[in-house]
Amino acid sequence: MSEKTSEVVVVIGAGLIGQAIARRVGSGRHVVLADLDPGHAQRTVEDFMDAGFDASAARVDISSRRSVTELADTAGARGEVKALIHAAGVSASQTSPEQVLRVDLYGTAVVLEVFGTVVAPGGAAVVISSQSGHRLPALTPDEDRLLATTPAEELLDLPLLALDRITDGLHAYQLSKRANALRVAAEAVRWGERGARVNAISPGIVMTPLARDELNGQRGAGYRRMLDLSPAGRAGTPDEIAAIGELLLGRQGAFITGSDILADGGSTASFFYGPLGSEAPTPGR
Repeated sequence: MSEKTSEVVVVIGAGLIGQAIARRVGSGRHVVLADLDPGHAQRTVEDFMDAGFDASAARVDISSRRSVTELADTAGARGEVKALIHAAGVSASQTSPEQVLRVDLYGTAVVLEVFGTVVAPGGAAVVISSQSGHRLPALTPDEDRLLATTPAEELLDLPLLALDRITDGLHAYQLSKRANALRVAAEAVRWGERGARVNAISPGIVMTPLARDELNGQRGAGYRRMLDLSPAGRAGTPDEIAAIGELLLGRQGAFITGSDILADGGSTASFFYGPLGSEAPTPGR
């Protein structure tokens, strides 16, 4: 493997969605697979190398600016960062509301700030957000602007995000995912100054090991109801999300930046205008 290559793809969060997108855009490039679990990152690298990709592993904790900066330096040493796939995060059922905000909200802001200083001209990023951000009631214009533009190091001090105002983990998750889409829109302006683009995808339930656990966990009945009452009537697959990621990161998506694409099989539509919104609360509301 060469010490330095011409183009680099960075994957933050080496789960199935991040992997699926990287497989579509990583041919002929060096793929840096970064994860909080270095063992998982290395196992994923082996899978990529067995499939003919040039890849390396890295550890990253997106709740730490220093860690994200070190990853950006590592990627930049490999070559031009042409694609960033940010798919790391935690769910409301995995941890505390405070940690959800620290990882999903602050962490995403840090990733966009740091990589916005190293992305190469012509480069692009995709942030994996969630349908949950689309289910939160409307915020005020001032709140939207604060979530979109407040420097990352000041974000968690916003009164809007005070823990005594966050009702539970799901509320923290919805706020974080709403903030992700707003942040992408604001960062698109700054990234555009470098000739780069950034967009978000907000998936619904996509079949991964975590989703299987959720479907069989304490909230499983609500998730199954969400799938049954959505227009698609099923969960999505990582490859379906990867098809959108490939568009947003490639030449065919060159006129798309600052956008958030909702890909949830219509469950949000059903929540607002169909049977999902007519009965008991469901996960992701």
